[in-house]
Amino acid sequence: MSPVSPFATAKRGYAAAAQGGGRLARRVGLLGDNPPPLEHRVRHWAYSLGSVHDSLAIAKMDVPWWSYASIDAVNAWLDARDRQVRAYEYGSGASTFWLARRVSEVHSVEHHRGFGEMMAGELEPLENVHFRIVESTPADRPRVGSAKEGYRGQDFFDYVNSIADVPDEFDLVVIDGRAREACLSVTLPRLAADGLIVFDNSRRRRYREAIAETSVSEARYFGLTPTLPYPDQTSLLRRS
Repeated sequence: MSPVSPFATAKRGYAAAAQGGGRLARRVGLLGDNPPPLEHRVRHWAYSLGSVHDSLAIAKMDVPWWSYASIDAVNAWLDARDRQVRAYEYGSGASTFWLARRVSEVHSVEHHRGFGEMMAGELEPLENVHFRIVESTPADRPRVGSAKEGYRGQDFFDYVNSIADVPDEFDLVVIDGRAREACLSVTLPRLAADGLIVFDNSRRRRYREAIAETSVSEARYFGLTPTLPYPDQTSLLRRS
């Protein structure tokens, strides 16, 4: 993989500082041990800042790492369903636990070996979660590449096409991992006619282009996002 950039180093520095600040705030009593109710949006968001890049801590707050407005929308969509929901997820984390509490079946695939092995142990007690690690492979000419910094020369073909190993349609697909443009392409044929795709961080140019080139309708949810010090956007996609 490519060397780590100054931007990535700065992000890691911010995460470490925010986590340390959150621990200190709890120790001196500025923050309680439990997060505020989700209805108190700004307070919940402020509490979450100390858990940035800590998937297990975010999971304890019972939120995925999507914009708050999109969380509300997906919750409403799930509540309106009159049948059980099968979900497929590219990129595991807090959302895996959140989904497991709300749908009948979650198939989650993770590309990062170290993070995936940690997640596997945490997810093992959840009987409705089927979790796999599918790593990228080195390649001079990747069949499916990733524009994510640090992944040049890595082929995500197996990761993207892992959905082919699970039969039948999916009601809900979460795209929040690597090679998201390719994940969107292979997901659509497997999505139920009335299904929903959660596409995170959808303001990025390459994702905007991928969504625009696909026959989907899009609802964008921009605003506060758990643990992030800036607003972000999550899109909900449906077949046109």
